[in-house]
Amino acid sequence: MLRARLSILAAAVLWSTGGAAIKLVSLDGWQVAAGRALVAALALGLAMPAARRWPSRRALGVAAAYAAVMVLFVLATKLTTAANAIFLQSTAPVYVLLLSPWLLGERPSRGEKLAAPVFIVGLGLFFLDQLSAGQLLGNALALLSGLAFALCVMGFRAAPDDNPVVLVWGNVLACLGALPMALGGAARPGPLDLALLVFLGAVQIGLSYVLFSRGMRHTPAVEASLLVLVEPVLNPIWALLLVGERPGPWSIAGGAVILGATAWRTVHAARAAPPQTPVPGSRT
Repeated sequence: MLRARLSILAAAVLWSTGGAAIKLVSLDGWQVAAGRALVAALALGLAMPAARRWPSRRALGVAAAYAAVMVLFVLATKLTTAANAIFLQSTAPVYVLLLSPWLLGERPSRGEKLAAPVFIVGLGLFFLDQLSAGQLLGNALALLSGLAFALCVMGFRAAPDDNPVVLVWGNVLACLGALPMALGGAARPGPLDLALLVFLGAVQIGLSYVLFSRGMRHTPAVEASLLVLVEPVLNPIWALLLVGERPGPWSIAGGAVILGATAWRTVHAARAAPPQTPVPGSRT
């Protein structure tokens, strides 16, 4: 159905606005992470009745990994370019490839083994640009967010019925984890900051997940996985248009390599196995 595909595409477009919106908020990273997560938890709790229950121990563990993604991505975006933050987070498939045999008992396919070195080459290109100490730290945090997102992917796959609970409680944990540092921040939010935090939590996270879940009811998994690649493509474009941020040439090359490897890996896996429902996209 065209409407379902447009819903997934709209979700990816909303996800892609995160980098620019985070940059536009004058608050520090901890304050943005706490505020966005608080609004997102409330919005998702209202939109998903199935999430209004106490999480199991397993769901709480996945929620903790999701909370780490939420916080690390914001901190990374504040320190490095929006392009670096989203592209380096997109290395999550490498970590899934390395960890899934032990955590899920799943062996990587031949195509996945071939894709892994390509991801690593793309990753290395990010560090060929001239980077300040802050950007290096931001890149490192973005890599950690990729690892945390890989743990989310595997957690969602192991317990798909817990996904709504994980999303709500992950945001609750993200807010609680960032709150002590956020309260110590020097900046005080103005009207624009508050409006952007509401947008980030209710629209960029909340509405996007509602659209994505609706679209997935009538869209093949592989096609959905390719449609959500719009997010890392548009993320640096929004940052360029709205913030004037230009990623380095090596970062652009590294991002292109990672996205290309992801697209190839998705199509290759579709030819080798029947489609499966993917977890929510990157969504940070």
